[in-house]
Amino acid sequence: MQIQISAGDGVPIYLQIVNQIKYLAACGRLEPGAQLPSVRTLAEQLLVNPNTVARAYRELEAMGVVTPRRGAGVFLAAGISPLARREQNRILNQRIDMLLVEAQQMNVDLDALVRMVRQRSQVMK
Repeated sequence: MQIQISAGDGVPIYLQIVNQIKYLAACGRLEPGAQLPSVRTLAEQLLVNPNTVARAYRELEAMGVVTPRRGAGVFLAAGISPLARREQNRILNQRIDMLLVEAQQMNVDLDALVRMVRQRSQVMK
C-alpha cells in the first residue's frame, strides 16, 4: 500500500491518510478484506507519530471503510460500501470537471469531446 503525505499542503496528515486509503479502496487497489499495515508500521513508513495513524484508522472505522479485529489488525471492510461508490463518483466528477474546463478553454464543443471520449474508450478495450 503506497501512501504519500505532504507536510506542506495544509491538509492535516491524518486526513491525508484517510483520503488516500479511501481512494485506494474506491479504485480497487485495496481489495475488500485486505489487511492494512499496523499503526506502528505505517507510522514508521510515513515518518509520523503513531497517534496520527491511529486517528486516521479511527476515522476510517467510523466511516465504515475499515474494521478492526482484536489481536489481528485493521482490515478493509468487505464488499463495496456506499462510501466507496460515493468516493468513486466524487473522484470521477472531479476529473470530468477538469476535462470540461480544459475543453472549453480550447474551444472544443461537448459533442466533439464526447466523440473523443468514445474513441479513446474503443482504443482502451
